Amino acid sequence: MWLNLTKPPWGRPNERALPPRVAAAIRGHQLQSEILIAWAQLLVGATWAGLYALAPKTAGATSMIEPVPFALGLYLAFSILRLILAYRGFAAAWFLALSVLVDMSILMALIWSFHIQYEQPAAFYLKAPTLLYVFIFIALRALRFSAGFVLLAGAAAATGWLLMLYYALATSTAPNMGVTRDYVAYMTSNHILIGAEFDKVITILLSTAILAIALWRARRLLVQSVVEGQAHQDLERFFAPEIAHQIVSAEHRIQAGQGEIRQAAVLVCDIRGFTPLAMGMDPADLMALLADYQGRMVSVIQAHGGSIDKFMGDGIMATFGAALPTETFAADALRCVAALGAAAKDWHEQRKRNGQLALDIGFAVSAGPLIFGAVGDAERLEFTVIGEPVNLAAKLENANKAEAVTALSTSETLALAQAQGYQPQQFLQHRPARPVAGTGAPVDLVVLLP
Repeated sequence: MWLNLTKPPWGRPNERALPPRVAAAIRGHQLQSEILIAWAQLLVGATWAGLYALAPKTAGATSMIEPVPFALGLYLAFSILRLILAYRGFAAAWFLALSVLVDMSILMALIWSFHIQYEQPAAFYLKAPTLLYVFIFIALRALRFSAGFVLLAGAAAATGWLLMLYYALATSTAPNMGVTRDYVAYMTSNHILIGAEFDKVITILLSTAILAIALWRARRLLVQSVVEGQAHQDLERFFAPEIAHQIVSAEHRIQAGQGEIRQAAVLVCDIRGFTPLAMGMDPADLMALLADYQGRMVSVIQAHGGSIDKFMGDGIMATFGAALPTETFAADALRCVAALGAAAKDWHEQRKRNGQLALDIGFAVSAGPLIFGAVGDAERLEFTVIGEPVNLAAKLENANKAEAVTALSTSETLALAQAQGYQPQQFLQHRPARPVAGTGAPVDLVVLLP
């Protein structure tokens, strides 16, 4: 298990340089945001409609024009259309920009219509509290983590309100209307206080700018988060999940030479006669064979709590209790061997039925203290296990052929597993003081699978 740690696997995010799959993940987050925005817009429209329905109608009896229901209906229709398109994955930039402009235009038209609905001078609508919905529409754009749409919303709102002010000034010709500097007169009549209106515009622009800056920073964090999430997923494809978690959650940069003593078990499995078989196979068929074999074995190993340490051609080395310490490492490993034997038998029979060469797999387990840590240099690191159980497991697997069995372990490992709750499902054969190549002394063997 190796990793180049010269530089972090993710640096400062540059969206233009992101891999297509990472960019696609970000677009997926944005599409979810658009769905949320569309629902929020629909909720705002429904709220308006409810408030209008409940509010007392003060228009005079001669008023024949009611533009508010028309504006509300138009806004609700557009919101429903936007929601449907969002669920269908349509989120073109031009349409989103158009949506911002439509939102603001309908809101301004709704406010503008108040003086007609209630038969008042145009200055009447300048005091409408409905203007506060501008900030809701601006804030909604923040859900997409895009400062551009927030700036567009703020600019559209400020421009719209300035146009509303201009219209009110242009139509204020009666003696009791027009511009005033008296705040009381402004509040109690249809006079216009220029400073108050500019305060509204400045507030809109400053709020927009602050939110846009915050979003610009948040956008970078979003991109970095997505990149790190993708990197974590990639690490889990090349490393055991426990190793990937250690890499991404390490408080300090991992250095070569760091290690810990762990009580763990090592499991080795290997295809019998694979080397001569591989020499005569087509490369594509060979890789397909390995993928089938490794897929079957790895799923069983991981289901029993094992971590894949490395693939060595047709060999697989897994550990129990090394990457993720447990109190049942030896028992888990021996239970795993039983399940692996069943999976190997099924694979053997399936290949025979398909007219393919039926292959046999050998297994071995050894448990005890070992060192788990990082080896290598500053350019390339590898997490691995070192110790007598590692060496012995490899030698035991080679001894399977001499002993004419499928899986071997030692009496010491079996005793440790039984102390951890292991109960064999079948009789285990003991073969004391057996020669094992490379050990230098006889080993008390246990046949796990005949």
